[in-house]
Amino acid sequence: MGGHLHHCNACGTETPLYNSCGDRHCPKCQAGDRAAWLAARQQELLPVEYHHVVLTVPHELTPVAAAHPVVFYNLLFRAVRETLLEVAATPRHLGARIGGLMVLHTWGQTLERHPHVHVIVPGGGLSLDGTRWISCQAGFFLPVRVLSRLFRGKLLAFLRDVHERGDLSWTGGLAHLAAPQHFAKFLTPLYQKDWAVYAKPSFGGVEQALKYLARYTYRVAISNERIESIEDGQVTFRYKDYAHGHRQRRMTLTAQEFLRRFMMHVLPRGFVRIRSFGFLSNRVREKQLALCRQLLHALEPDSAATPGAPVPPSVPEDNDSLRCPHCGQGVLKLVGRTPRPRVPELVASTYQPLLFDSS
Repeated sequence: MGGHLHHCNACGTETPLYNSCGDRHCPKCQAGDRAAWLAARQQELLPVEYHHVVLTVPHELTPVAAAHPVVFYNLLFRAVRETLLEVAATPRHLGARIGGLMVLHTWGQTLERHPHVHVIVPGGGLSLDGTRWISCQAGFFLPVRVLSRLFRGKLLAFLRDVHERGDLSWTGGLAHLAAPQHFAKFLTPLYQKDWAVYAKPSFGGVEQALKYLARYTYRVAISNERIESIEDGQVTFRYKDYAHGHRQRRMTLTAQEFLRRFMMHVLPRGFVRIRSFGFLSNRVREKQLALCRQLLHALEPDSAATPGAPVPPSVPEDNDSLRCPHCGQGVLKLVGRTPRPRVPELVASTYQPLLFDSS
C-alpha cells in the first residue's frame, strides 16, 4: 500500500508508517471513519445519563450463525431492538419510547465465535403521547432479567419462523436440522437457559458516552497491540480470561488456526453492523431529537461539526501522533515516501508464474 518513512530528531530511529488499506476489518485503518462517525454522533447526545447494554447469544447457536450469518445477525439485531423497545414502553418499567445505537460484535477474547450486541442508549425516552421526557432511575435502565427472557423468546421465535418458511439450508454436520422436529428439539433446551444480558450506566455523562461509542463501534476482532509475536508459523497474543478474574493470559496458535479464527469475523460484504433504533433511527432522528431537547430544555448542539461530514486528517495540538514510539521524546520528521501502487502493480507483485514441464 505504500507509506512514509519518518526520522526521530532525538534518538535517530527511523519509523515506517504505512498507508491505510481501507478495509473495515483492518485493525489499523479505522481511525478516520471512527472520527467522522463520532463527530456526527456528538451532535445527537442528550444531557442525560447514558447506559451500556450487552445482549449475548448462547454458544449453542453459534453453528447457526456460522451457517447463515446474514440471516442470523439480521434476526439478532431485530430481537435486540424489539426487546428494548417493548420493555421500555411497558408502563411498569419505563412507559417511554427510547432510542439507541446497536453495534454487532461476533468474537470473544480468544477469537472464537461469540455473537453479541452492544447498545448505547440514553437513560430515558419520550412519553407515549410525546408530551414529556421520562427519565430512568439514576444508575438503572431496565431490569436485565426481563430483558433476558424476552430477548430469548424473540430470537428463538424468529429462528423458528425462518426455518418454517424454508429460508435456511442445512448441509454437512447440520443437515439433520432440516427436519422440523429436529430443529425444534435443537431449540427447546435454549428456552431453559438464562441468556446473558448486561447493563450499567456509563458514568461521567455525555463525555463518557462518547468514549463508549469510540470503544465499541469501529473495533475489529483483535488489535495489533494484543499480538506479541509471529514466529516459526506460530502466533502468540494476549487475552483477558473473564472466567478467572479478568486475568491477562497468552495464547499461541498456528498461523493457519489464527487466520481461520480471524476470518470467522469478517462480515459479509455490505452488511451493516452499526444500527440505530427508536427515536434515533435514521428516518425520524432529526425531528425526534429536536423534540427531546425541547422537553429537556437543552440547547441545540454546536453546528460547527456537521453530522456526516468527513473529518480531515490533522495533527493534534500536543503532537502525540508524531511522537517517536521508541524514545518517547523526539518528534518524527518525514524523510521518505513510497507512493500507493495502482491495482495492476499490486497484482503483478503477488503473481507467481505457472511452471510447465518443457518435455
